[in-house]
Amino acid sequence: MTYSGEVTVGGPADVHELKDLMITKIAVGPMNNNAYLLRCRATDEQLLIDAANEAETLLGTIGDDGIASVVTTHRHGDHWQALAEVVAATGARTYAGREDATGIPVTTDVLVDDGDVIRVGQVELTARHLVGHTPGSIALVYDDPHGHPHVFTGDCLFPGGVGNTHKDPKAFASLIHDVETKIFAVLPDETWVYPGHGNDTTLGTERPHLPEWHARGW
Repeated sequence: MTYSGEVTVGGPADVHELKDLMITKIAVGPMNNNAYLLRCRATDEQLLIDAANEAETLLGTIGDDGIASVVTTHRHGDHWQALAEVVAATGARTYAGREDATGIPVTTDVLVDDGDVIRVGQVELTARHLVGHTPGSIALVYDDPHGHPHVFTGDCLFPGGVGNTHKDPKAFASLIHDVETKIFAVLPDETWVYPGHGNDTTLGTERPHLPEWHARGW
């Protein structure tokens, strides 16, 4: 089956099979949050991005092999509702952006800064600190050595624009600056974007619209 990235709450997961990494996307909770389970093909180690909701669903997706770590992309409550239960069940190490960790009611084992590398088995993910949606939001970039990059953007980048900055001009200016300089400026159009809610996109699809986003201011 070809991966589409189109998932619905209560529906099946969708699996993006890369040479070194398997990415399982599932939608959970009343705010249609995306959670992503990453599995290193060489070692079978797993990492979960955003234990957003429905712990039972997430644990069923994780399976008997468990997970080594959970990364929370930012401190908003809809992205960590299942975190405590998932960590209790798996013993996973927790990661979050340094500036957001105090807003997550589960202890963060590893505080993440811009440029830090988070590993799942033999696969490396590079954290990019994107300020504006929250002070400590992070995106994770997987630069696939066999193909194009993949980036997990949390609520910082979606099809059609950057994340909500609540009509705060300074927050918007910060977020669009960081997304432009740390994502669009350094990654190619083929880069696949996995957002915190809704469907996936690519940088090439979104890039022509950057001037429109600047003009509208949100």
